[in-house]
Amino acid sequence: MTELDKLRDQLRAFAAARDWDQFHSPKNLAMALSVEAAELLEVFQWVTESDSRNLEPAAKAAASEEIADVLLYLILLSDELGIDPLAAAERKMVANELKYPVDKARGTSKKYTEL
Repeated sequence: MTELDKLRDQLRAFAAARDWDQFHSPKNLAMALSVEAAELLEVFQWVTESDSRNLEPAAKAAASEEIADVLLYLILLSDELGIDPLAAAERKMVANELKYPVDKARGTSKKYTEL
């Protein structure tokens, strides 16, 4: 059992103990994930590019909390849809390797359609 599997099982138990499964539809989980991602963005609102790389301790703690929320909702959503998030990420990395070959994408932020 991987660490991700353990975390998923903890989330299942947490939700079941509170009778929250009834609220965990894919739609609701995707919306909650989006809200938490927006709360993560809020940590970086109005800071410079440089400051975003060197967050103050309070901001870094806030980012940590929001990253955890995003991860937890992503795991819940993946579980609800029967998607292995690690396998999906590995497939996406293979696809990205094809879309963004090093010789064309190195040093540029252009979208693959513009390379």
